[in-house]
Amino acid sequence: MRVVIEAFWDDEAKVWVASSIDDLGLATEAETIEALQQKLSVMVPDLLQPDHEGPVEVELLARNTYTIAA
Repeated sequence: MRVVIEAFWDDEAKVWVASSIDDLGLATEAETIEALQQKLSVMVPDLLQPDHEGPVEVELLARNTYTIAA
């Protein structure tokens, strides 16, 4: 099974905001991408159907937009 999660950096809140793009109903945030991955490894299995067995592949699509001086 594969779960696709989109994340973006919210510069105002200073957190990564993540949500699933399917019907999983996942929404969370974390201060670092590593902390986000840790949260996802707990949340994703909890949100799966009770009868789901086996490994779950998580595809995390992260975006961060920033400006640099030219």
